[in-house]
Order: sequence, then structure tokens, then C-alpha cells
Amino acid sequence: MRIFENTRFDFLSSFRKSYIISGILLLVSIISLIYPGLEAGIDFKGGTEFIISTDVPVPTSEVASVLGTATGEVFQAKEFGDDQTMLVRTAAEGDPDALEATVLSTIGEAFAGSNPELAGKSLVTPSIASDLKEKAIILVFGALFVILLYIFVRFDWRYALGAVLCLAHDVVIVLGLFALLHNITPFSLQIDQAIIAALLTIVGYSINDTVVVFDRIREYALLFKTEPYQQVANRAINTTLSRTILTSGTTLIAVLILFLIGGEVLKGFSLALLVGIGVGTYSSIFVASPIVVALREKYTPARRMVAASA
Repeated sequence: MRIFENTRFDFLSSFRKSYIISGILLLVSIISLIYPGLEAGIDFKGGTEFIISTDVPVPTSEVASVLGTATGEVFQAKEFGDDQTMLVRTAAEGDPDALEATVLSTIGEAFAGSNPELAGKSLVTPSIASDLKEKAIILVFGALFVILLYIFVRFDWRYALGAVLCLAHDVVIVLGLFALLHNITPFSLQIDQAIIAALLTIVGYSINDTVVVFDRIREYALLFKTEPYQQVANRAINTTLSRTILTSGTTLIAVLILFLIGGEVLKGFSLALLVGIGVGTYSSIFVASPIVVALREKYTPARRMVAASA
């Protein structure tokens, strides 16, 4: 099945507009990462999390205050999916079973008719959290380095630079969205191991799409030697457009279904994939390709002279 066959869209003539759009998105994302910043999950911060269900809605702001007064520790509480389920989190150390009993009894006594029940619990010690954080950072930057090396070997440094900037663009925008929304959404947008897995999936998906476009640009650059690189790149993007739309579209549909019916614990993971795949599809055309064209035209002057004299 082929759609958008034999298209002649001039994707790269308005590359300045795409740079402005990307620049605005990156600026908002970076500001969001500075303030309010990301919310580290228990995997990377350590502590104990309880998912608690109640028979009646309970104000989470009061829950955090009541638990803090009763235990002398700092608690955070937020709705988790609906107004009768909450996520309670604390960095307090000690016996997790005793802490669980204290949390449930305190909520039950403070809020009549709530009848709190434990729906889930997670515990990570600070040392394990620090180790997981370090490994996650190494994993993400290691993946980017391997991709940079792969593109450099398969193509050249200009393609490698375009690919890595494209991937950094995608990851920063996804993280910026999480920083911007984690205090707003009714589901958790904490950065945990699942989100790191989602980021690596986005990187892999985006680079696959980018490599397909790059490969066609390189192929057409050899076939149409007298054409300017911008024209060659436009031709290449148009011939891969059908594949890009079909692949991205079907994947986005599957991830959207996961987001809608996958349960609260999968909301953050599936949202990261939704945004990342969408942004990755955009960036492979409107970010990576213009960078490669600009670099090749700047550092391959002989080709421009041939094109001008043809």
C-alpha cells in the first residue's frame, strides 16, 4: 500500500520556519526543565510509594499534611487516575510494613468513611536509587554515542551531526513536556526506569526513520550529481514519505490505544512514546535533513559550482 505517491512537496524551502518552531519548542522545554523541573520517580530518588484506594474522595493536600503531622516526615500525595485513588510518597526510612500500617491507620482516622486499602507499594533505598540513576545516564549517553559512531561510519560526519542533533531535539522536547505537565496530569509523569526505556525506544525509532531518509539522500546525490543538495533532499524525502506516514501512523495508533486503555502505570510510558514518535517523525524531515543539506552545501562547494554551470 502506498499513499502520497509521486509527491513533489518542497519540504526544505521553509527550513527557517521549521527551525523557529523547533527553537520555540526547545526553549519552552529547557525552561520547563529548569522550573518546575522533572519529578524523579522512586527508582531514582529512593523512598517508599503507596497506591491507596478509598471508598470516598479524599483531598490529597490534606492527606500529605495529616501524614506529616502524625509521623514527623515529609509526604507527597496526589490523585492517581481517579479521585478515590491516590499516590502517597515519602523519603522516610525505616520498616516499610510499619510505615504502611501508619499511613493506612492515619488516613482512616483522619477521614471518616474513607476505609483506605493498599493497592500497591514500591520501596527503593537511596543507594540503589543512586546506582540506578547513574546507570540510566550512562545508558542514554552511551546509546547516543553508539548511534553517532554508526552514522559516522555508514555515512559521514555531517550526517552523524544531523542525526545526533535530531535525537537530542526529540529527547529534550519529551522531557520538557514531562517537566511542564507533571503537576497537572491526574496520572504520574515521574521519571523512572519505564520512562528511560521509552526514551531509548524513541531514540531507536527516530534514528531508524532518519537513516531511511539519509540513505535515500545519499543514493539520489549519486544519481543526480548536477542537482543542488536541497533539491536532492526534497526528492528523497518525497519518495520516503509514504513509508514514513504509514509506519509512524500505525505505531501511533497502537501507542494511543495503549495510552487510553493500558492503565495508570502505563500512562507516562505511552505518553512519552506518543510525543516522541510524533516529534521524531517531524524532526527526521524538518530538522535532520536541513542540517545535512546545509553542512553538505557549505563543505562541498564543488558540487554547487557544477550545479550552477549545468
